[in-house]
Amino acid sequence: MTALEKTVHAIELKHITKRFGKVVANDGVDLALNRGEILSLLGENGSGKTTLMNMLSGIYLPDEGEILVGGQPVSIRSPKDAYRHGIGMIHQHYKLVEVFTAAENIALGLSGKDHDRKTIAAQVQTISDKYGFGIDPNKKVYDMSVSEKQTVEIVKVLYRGAEILILDEPTAVLTPQETDRLFDILRAMKADGKAIVIITHKLHEVMAISDKVAVLRKGKYIGTVNTAETNPQALTEMMVGHAVTLNIDRPQAKYKDLRLEVKGLNCLGGEGLPVLKDINFQAFGGEILGIAGIAGSGQKELLEAIAGLQKAQSGHIFYYPPHPNSDIAGNHVPVDKAGEELVGKTPGQIRKVGVSLAFVPEDRLGMGLVGGMGMVDNMMLKTYKDNPGPFVDRKPPKALAERLIEELEIVTPGVSTPVRRLSGGNVQKVLVGREIASTPTVLMTAYPVRGLDINSSYTIYRLLNEQKMKGVAVLLVGEDLDVLLELCDRILVLCGGQVSGVVDGPTATKEEVGLLMTHVGGGKEGDRHA
Repeated sequence: MTALEKTVHAIELKHITKRFGKVVANDGVDLALNRGEILSLLGENGSGKTTLMNMLSGIYLPDEGEILVGGQPVSIRSPKDAYRHGIGMIHQHYKLVEVFTAAENIALGLSGKDHDRKTIAAQVQTISDKYGFGIDPNKKVYDMSVSEKQTVEIVKVLYRGAEILILDEPTAVLTPQETDRLFDILRAMKADGKAIVIITHKLHEVMAISDKVAVLRKGKYIGTVNTAETNPQALTEMMVGHAVTLNIDRPQAKYKDLRLEVKGLNCLGGEGLPVLKDINFQAFGGEILGIAGIAGSGQKELLEAIAGLQKAQSGHIFYYPPHPNSDIAGNHVPVDKAGEELVGKTPGQIRKVGVSLAFVPEDRLGMGLVGGMGMVDNMMLKTYKDNPGPFVDRKPPKALAERLIEELEIVTPGVSTPVRRLSGGNVQKVLVGREIASTPTVLMTAYPVRGLDINSSYTIYRLLNEQKMKGVAVLLVGEDLDVLLELCDRILVLCGGQVSGVVDGPTATKEEVGLLMTHVGGGKEGDRHA
């Protein structure tokens, strides 16, 4: 590489502006990326990060501004144009055909004699050996772990000649060990002269992997800093425009009493295969019980079984109402009566016997909310059956919607705007806010901060702690182990639909939890320190 080439940016954006109607997603953004460099792109929800990268990858066209690749102005009107200029994007949701092999997915959409299976497999192996991917070109996607699928996506863009890679939330569903391995691969690609952009909300990962950090705020470019010369606190202030406390509280409740007891729970999935195998654990009021595991380990099915949405093949789920004489010293109160059996009851029957299970599912619009309804109608979904007469009083749900907009800073044109028109982060706020407002005794949440920026995430953490301090049993399925270890009192780890251990939140380590996520260690609570 000559001295002249070193001064030319791999990618340069000049005054890029993108509008969607009256909304300005990117407002005159300037950004530069060099070869052999990893750049983290930070910003709150709605700051324009993904929109900006979608213009680089050919999904959107800029309304104003200029994109330069290697110092030359280019027009990127499609993903094919992006590949032609050496740009490839690895999206958060993988775009793979499950019944195809790795090599077949990598070659999908390509044509010509140079793309026969034998040649593809050999070239994939060469790329794998070069960067340390460890991928089997002939392995079917449906047999792959999440990290293997991600590897296929990365190899796919490299196979197409990408020299500039964009990764959108690449560690969202990876274990700590898988994240470390991915970072090793990114460092190897950086050493080979690749230019890499990572979109992430995880500041500790930004500090660990990036050379520079670019920050957007409300569509505007705030600045780029050298990672070695900054810290998470300073980056947060750049993102939100004011000082933010980054400490996650873990207050101790005045009392803890048994709220849920799961014994020998077994469930089958849609194809008749076991998804939960001999699950045993207890959850107490006045604690946050984290549930960790790689994607597809049974987290979703466990919460659905407790809520009455997943049929149990065998086993028991007992509910115990709040104890009237809870020990204010914080000790577990002995159970003096049998619990209420939940297995076999419908969600409606569970609610009628006095059990209030608030459920925030993984699929916000698919299961949690009706996208075509506004906030008021979505608030009413939980309460409309409680009206004794033929008419529904819309005043309380409207007041609740307006309160949530103010307290959670939900960005919406109004309470009647269909929620599908809101950003993902604002949809999540609507859902979590509604469930917490139902005053549950058991609050089950799956990925409550997925897609939320730092400010909004810390608001949710505060709300969960408030519920815990009221004596609610909080079950939190999370994907960020750093957060689970800071927030939770105990962490239940699932692996392949089984309990591999229960660890103490304040004393457990990421490495310990990461190993339990990939190896079944026992199956009963108490096998690990609880």
